[in-house]
Amino acid sequence: MNIKYFYFCCLAFAFACSPKTIIQPEDNQPSTPVPLMTIGNEEVFADEFLHILSKNRAFQEKEGLLDQSVFEENFELFVNFKLKVKEAENRGLDQTEEFDREFSMFKEDLIRPFLIKNSLQEGELMKAYNRMQEIVKASHILLQFPTNASREDTIAVFRMAQKLKTQSEEGADFNELALEYSDDPSAQENKGSLGYFTALQMVHQFEDAAFGLEIGEISEPILTNYGYHIIRLEDRKPNPGEIRVSHILVRSQSGDPVAEERALRRVGDIYTELQKEESVWEEICAQYSEDQGTKNSGGLLPFISIGSVIPDFEKVAFNLTEIGEISPPVKTPYGYHIIRLEDKKPLATFEEMEPMIKSKILRDSRSSLIQSQVTSIQKSRFDFVENEALVDSLIIKFENQSRATIEEELEDSILEKQQIFTINGAPTVLSDLREFIQTNPQIIRPGTRNFFATWYDKFVEVSLNKSEEKYLEEHNKEYQLTLKEYRDGILLFTLMNENVWQKALEDSLGQVSFYETNIDRYQWKERTEALIVKMTKDNVTASVKRFLSDKSYQKNLVSRLENTFLNDDPLAFTIDNNVYEFDSHPVLSRVMDKKSLQEVKIDNKTHFILLGNKIPAGPKKFDETRGKVIQDYQEYLDKALLETLKANYIIRINEEEKNRVYEFVTNQ
Repeated sequence: MNIKYFYFCCLAFAFACSPKTIIQPEDNQPSTPVPLMTIGNEEVFADEFLHILSKNRAFQEKEGLLDQSVFEENFELFVNFKLKVKEAENRGLDQTEEFDREFSMFKEDLIRPFLIKNSLQEGELMKAYNRMQEIVKASHILLQFPTNASREDTIAVFRMAQKLKTQSEEGADFNELALEYSDDPSAQENKGSLGYFTALQMVHQFEDAAFGLEIGEISEPILTNYGYHIIRLEDRKPNPGEIRVSHILVRSQSGDPVAEERALRRVGDIYTELQKEESVWEEICAQYSEDQGTKNSGGLLPFISIGSVIPDFEKVAFNLTEIGEISPPVKTPYGYHIIRLEDKKPLATFEEMEPMIKSKILRDSRSSLIQSQVTSIQKSRFDFVENEALVDSLIIKFENQSRATIEEELEDSILEKQQIFTINGAPTVLSDLREFIQTNPQIIRPGTRNFFATWYDKFVEVSLNKSEEKYLEEHNKEYQLTLKEYRDGILLFTLMNENVWQKALEDSLGQVSFYETNIDRYQWKERTEALIVKMTKDNVTASVKRFLSDKSYQKNLVSRLENTFLNDDPLAFTIDNNVYEFDSHPVLSRVMDKKSLQEVKIDNKTHFILLGNKIPAGPKKFDETRGKVIQDYQEYLDKALLETLKANYIIRINEEEKNRVYEFVTNQ
């Protein structure tokens, strides 16, 4: 949490992070809102108080009716808070560069939950997580486009995909068609079978199609960056979650029958050895496994999920059901594995997986799809009207042109005044776009074909985002209140830091003066020197007691005790040795008489107390209580500030409105 907002929270209302906000129903609101109070010439309305009150932990945890005294306490805090904010504004603290920088940083975070993009993104996240409840098994046929494909080439590939779909639906073996026609190199080995997978493991167009099929159904041709796919869904079942396995690996050499046979015999012998009752997996793994990275740690691998490892290994691993169960040898491209199940856990919760899901979605083509949807909604909502003829002509004109050429052309005095689009009726002209290009060169990435089109699309996106932000600031009450809450919090922190917190820390003369004026606050009660031995082991209790029985209090007793007893048993007891107040100390307060050696039992633990000199009650030295002095001095400065502000500003409370607010919150 930002330090400024932290102090604001602590000082004002000890806010909790709660999404709940009390919004007054319309039928309870007067037709024309009336202020809850007026500070100086500024009106403050009930919705702001209700918004902040709803985040007060004490209020949230209050059962039944809200006590009048609790309400009054919170209301007084709110008045003081607004009074300080008003003073900060009058001092111009909201006009500084530091304030602008701080507030802008907050706004970037605060606005996100209210944006169209956030709701669409949340929908994609939840859709992906819901799909993760299942795993699906599918085969596919991939038809790629030839290099530098023409439109006719693309149509031909599409028609071929349709033909193969028809043949398969009419009875042709789908996997044999994949073997013959698929451009996926792996089809020569797997006949198009992709095994099981879940959400976010395939490109999103492929995933959408696969999860939308019934078992046995074949998709229409699906276009991805790889080409056209036709997909046959073979199975779907609940996601088994994650498992952790260990393995013993015996490597084999493809294409060498003799080495292959030797590896097969070797893994068979290892498997036989593991069947013996006296066998120890870790020892056999260390002796025989050829996975150098895991052999000395029992062959332990990280948790795996469906689709995260090669299919042959995955199939066997996920078929193990009991912890400790060992599989027969399984062949993969790496060699032969014997697999043991170590642990299993269900699919994690959405909250646990959300960061990973979000990261994957933002990295794949779904992010572009989300942005396209956002732009479409924004264009409709904010009445975006484009000068299509002008924009299209400029895209053609500037194709393959450099940034310098584009900027030079746009500086034409006639061209730069031409309107390219309007948002809510407000025109945007080419000179605005030129300024955007000059200040945002980083938008262009290597390989960009049309600089102008790229800049224009980004300019439209940024312009629509600004319109959405403006709309939220003007029309979304919840966002308005949240924004004001943080704005006022920054101002409060700045004012308090300058006049209370930092001032009290740095004003050493003021600290001393406050200490001397209020010396009665900083008094020791009767104290005593004391050595306190807390026994943790009973076997030496009697010996320690005998050791102390003829001793008087001396500081060097600590080292003598340690050397006598703790060298052999460092945990036999603990020692405290200092000057303590009788009444406030948890052990000394139980001393019943004034004998030099005392024995007290607390929570079944024996404490030996050796008392030294008594020190009568008296004032604390400044250095002994400086922290408490600073804390009290801060409270003094805060009260003084409030008294000054209350004298300088006229505060008018609308008691009728205040009572209405109280009735509202007590009926929630």
